[in-house]
Amino acid sequence: MKKSFKMHDLDCANCAAKMEAAIQKIDGVESAAVSFLSQRLTLEAEEAGFDAIMKQVVKTCKRIEPDCTIEL
Repeated sequence: MKKSFKMHDLDCANCAAKMEAAIQKIDGVESAAVSFLSQRLTLEAEEAGFDAIMKQVVKTCKRIEPDCTIEL
């Protein structure tokens, strides 16, 4: 399943790159792209556990950029 999410308060391109790398390491994630310019996360992951994967994605993003939120 591939979905795109709007991100808010993503402050730097370096943080976006760190988020992208960390999200790609999560089990079940097939691909992830974080765009600093468009403030979007595009995630392709297993459909069966998508909600659990998204919880991990949000937690990972908060760890890297505490002010950043993902519009689910």
